Amino acid sequence: MTTALIYLVVMLLVAAVVYLLAAVVFGRGEELAPLPPGSSPTRLPAEDITGEDVGKVKFQLVLRGYKMSEVDWVLTRLGSEIDGLRARVAELESELDRRAEHGAAQ
Repeated sequence: MTTALIYLVVMLLVAAVVYLLAAVVFGRGEELAPLPPGSSPTRLPAEDITGEDVGKVKFQLVLRGYKMSEVDWVLTRLGSEIDGLRARVAELESELDRRAEHGAAQ
């Protein structure tokens, strides 16, 4: 009877140690709350995107790589920023040409 009791106590101690070790290694099973639909942890400034901003962009990893909707969103934002900058450059160049023509005419 005493031997069976000792085996039972040892078995309980081993089970407790294994449980505590698994709890430390794997956590307690908590998960972060899911993001609301349509939101993203990916961030970019509202305007004046710099190369440093683009370098800091991180995409959420999903089962087979990056989340495609986030990548599409960033590429759309960068494309519109580049288009805006190019339009502004063209506007300034045309204004510079007008000034040069106006100065040459006088």
